[in-house]
Amino acid sequence: MRIIPINLNGDFSEALYEALVVLKKGGVIVFPTDTVYGIGANACDWYAVEQIFKIKRRPLTKPISVLARNMNWVKEIAFVPPKLEKVLEEIWPGATTVILPKKKVIPAIVTAKKKNVGIRIPDHAFTDKLLGKFGYPIAATSANISGEGTPVGIGEIIVAFRNEIWRPDLVLDAGVLPPSKPSTVLDMTTIRPKITRVGPTNPEQLMKLLGLSQ
Repeated sequence: MRIIPINLNGDFSEALYEALVVLKKGGVIVFPTDTVYGIGANACDWYAVEQIFKIKRRPLTKPISVLARNMNWVKEIAFVPPKLEKVLEEIWPGATTVILPKKKVIPAIVTAKKKNVGIRIPDHAFTDKLLGKFGYPIAATSANISGEGTPVGIGEIIVAFRNEIWRPDLVLDAGVLPPSKPSTVLDMTTIRPKITRVGPTNPEQLMKLLGLSQ
């Protein structure tokens, strides 16, 4: 498990290069996002995603969300009804994961064999650049052992994984991230969209945007 520093307010080209090398080899990285530290791998690579489950000791019955760079990417990995596209463009980029019917390009392991996939376009300069340079969506979830708390400090993450048999290949150390919850989860596979997890997004504003306010 290699650990390298990353300056999110400066030149992070070296850290970006190192992350791309790992991802292109099917490896797993820990990286900063606009919410919490994520642990991620190529979402289109069954083997790479399997490593996330092993590292986190995460049950295969729990799906992993996918990070996409823009709406075109979203439409390549999921079915987006035209009437929802404008709404999604208002929601993203941001801290809301939207559940949509998946396409075959996303392996079944990502979604725990379910027909739907959670997708998010993050509002984060480094993550955007990482996705753009890599060229593939990234399966990502919080960087912790499954069932334990979500850390914001890299020190907690390093301690959690360093003695494990399965560990991330690379950890990008950006220090302590601003306090945040994991993303809000919005299920748009039902007739009436519903929020299944409340995160940084204001749920009242989100429902108003969807035209579902009381």
